[in-house]
Amino acid sequence: MKDRIKQLISQLTLEEKAGLCSGLDFWHTKGVERLGIPSIMLTDGPHGLRKQKGDSDHLGIMDSVPSTCFPSGAGLACSWDRDLIRKVGEALGVECQAEDVGILLGPAANIKRSPLCGRNFEYFSEDPYLSTEMAANHIAGVQSQGVGTSLKHYAVNNQEHRRMSVDAVVDERTLREIYLSSFEGAVKQAQPWTVMCAYNKVNGEYCSENKYLLNDILKEEWGLEGFVVSDWGAVDERVPGLLAGLELEMPSSNGAGDRKIVEAVRNGSMSEDIVDQAVERILTIVFRAAENKKTVTFNQEEHHQLAREAARESMVLLKNERRILPLSKDATICVIGAFAQQPRYQGGGSSRIKPMKLDNIYEELAKKVSGQALMSFAKGYNLEDDEIDEQLVKEAVEAAGKSQVTVIFAGLPDRYESEAYDRGHLRIPDNQMQLIDAIAEVQQHIVVVLSNGAPIEMPWIDKVQGVLEGYLGGQALGGAIADLLFGDANPCGKLAETFPQKLSHNPSYLNFPGEGDTVEYSEGLFVGYRYYDKKEIEPLFPFGHGLSYTTFEYTDLKLNRQAMLDTDQLQVSLKVKNAGDVAGKEIVQLYVRDVESTVSKAFKELKGFSKIALQPGEEKTVRFILDKRAFAYYNTDIRDWHVESGDYEIMIGQSAAEIRLKETVQIQSTVLIRRTYTRNTTIGDLMADPYTADIVKQFLRGFKGNPLFSAANDEGTSEMFAAILKFMPLRAAAAFSQGAFTEEMLNHMVERLNGTGSDM
Repeated sequence: MKDRIKQLISQLTLEEKAGLCSGLDFWHTKGVERLGIPSIMLTDGPHGLRKQKGDSDHLGIMDSVPSTCFPSGAGLACSWDRDLIRKVGEALGVECQAEDVGILLGPAANIKRSPLCGRNFEYFSEDPYLSTEMAANHIAGVQSQGVGTSLKHYAVNNQEHRRMSVDAVVDERTLREIYLSSFEGAVKQAQPWTVMCAYNKVNGEYCSENKYLLNDILKEEWGLEGFVVSDWGAVDERVPGLLAGLELEMPSSNGAGDRKIVEAVRNGSMSEDIVDQAVERILTIVFRAAENKKTVTFNQEEHHQLAREAARESMVLLKNERRILPLSKDATICVIGAFAQQPRYQGGGSSRIKPMKLDNIYEELAKKVSGQALMSFAKGYNLEDDEIDEQLVKEAVEAAGKSQVTVIFAGLPDRYESEAYDRGHLRIPDNQMQLIDAIAEVQQHIVVVLSNGAPIEMPWIDKVQGVLEGYLGGQALGGAIADLLFGDANPCGKLAETFPQKLSHNPSYLNFPGEGDTVEYSEGLFVGYRYYDKKEIEPLFPFGHGLSYTTFEYTDLKLNRQAMLDTDQLQVSLKVKNAGDVAGKEIVQLYVRDVESTVSKAFKELKGFSKIALQPGEEKTVRFILDKRAFAYYNTDIRDWHVESGDYEIMIGQSAAEIRLKETVQIQSTVLIRRTYTRNTTIGDLMADPYTADIVKQFLRGFKGNPLFSAANDEGTSEMFAAILKFMPLRAAAAFSQGAFTEEMLNHMVERLNGTGSDM
């Protein structure tokens, strides 16, 4: 194929080559009929196929063909289930084949920096490791069906406010460890056919023109084999974009971008080889899609049932006081809330799907009870606005007062969160909050079921006994909610993001969404649970939290070694037992803590997880393998991942806040980092380095008669003088030596210090 493509490129005119680097229309690549080069279709995803009919747009306004609407990414990530994500991907791939779609635009692997981001419902997690695993398996599932994916939005696309012009200013280490890591893992594990560049700038350059991101990191360092496509309308200047590694501009520029490319080649400002390389990457994928095209059919009901399974596995039981759940099928139940009849099942914007069918939540609940007479409904609030309708509240309160248990459906209406704008707060509408308060006055047994794409504040949490987080559960959410509320399925999802008690607790609070066209990521590495851990702020619900109708016991944590080199692998095992009386699934989470580090680090970081199914009384052994990356940080001096020598704690938890088992391993780094010492290096830094400490001690012994240095050992002054010495640069020590330590001796000492190595 490679030789065939090169031969085709040699037969293309410069104008044809340039034309292949932009879209034919809104959704298709250009073809060249005379050479048998086909056109393929790219269209939205990520949680369902959005193939538009007739007129096209990128915001989900125009009509599209019916397809299966699976839970959005925010929900799917709460399944922590690699196999399930892959199955959903396979189903999406089949539906793409049925509609002659070559590339599905997704998954979205951006980190949830702030819960206010309007597009968080598409994104997986605040944690790069969890996001990596979800994205990689989504890609693998779709591409197993001969359909490509487009990993997006690369990179640092964490807000909708001024998204097409904002400059995200982020330091290199934070960029690597938090915001690029999920893209890196997905590219290396699953090789998406394409990567979509984001609208925004990163550190002063548009992503569409950022050679460091698109070429140096994505292609040369990570090894992306496919091509980069722009987000729709993300191209600023076409030629700088092509030079930086942006192969395909979408949608069609109506020839404007093509002409700029041709002109640049003809005036000598760009080599035609650059165009050839771009065309080669594009054609490799175009022909791959064409050759994998097949005629398929699928069973719509089977896909609906898969959507129901995905929703069940993803929903999170946040609270279950006095075991109010599961509900008795013989109980008198009042269902309250417009969402029960008009479900909020997906987000707004370019990922908006036209579902093949859609569950009515109330009807699905009614199927579970012994008789429909045992269940009543009251609307409670209007979805169109936040105004409190006293008549609706009165009807709801009367109905709730006559029931044994009341289930309130609440959350965020469509108008609260969507692509193109961010939320302004974390509250649900006033009419819903007032409704919960009113019902709590007449009913003690309340369960709240939430439909929302991101965290919310819950000032009413102490007034209810149960809370089920449904996220945006897709077209089969009604059946999934019914299965979970009545115990036909056991809740097994866990939060993929932290729910703060209030917005001001969020680490990005003071720097979101920035000022003008600049947003500074001043919180650095401390995103999500990393921040709450470090600041010792108790969240409303921690990362990884999720309850079950059974209980699990963790025992027998073992490491296959107590000491190792950073080039070794560490094998970790433990036993998990279902100690309850119903079958359930548990998500075992492995965190790593660097006990003592010379650089700023999170208290702990997720580095492994496993979802296991257990029958009552059943016990299984869970195993993890950790390599160098699990212990490493990105060292900006050596521009590589580095493991410091020292002790590392292996922490096994049910959530980020519920650590059950711990063991320690000692790791020795095999990488010697040579530090450069100068006359301004402090004595304390030199004393902390085992390779230079002896030299400094010898130096200090030479000043026993000096008042400053000898006073350090005097009673009552030792702490003060020890502090002075610790932060004193060498040049100052020379100044205070009263001539005993000359400039010549200082220079000689610096040379001697730089002749040693250090692993700091």
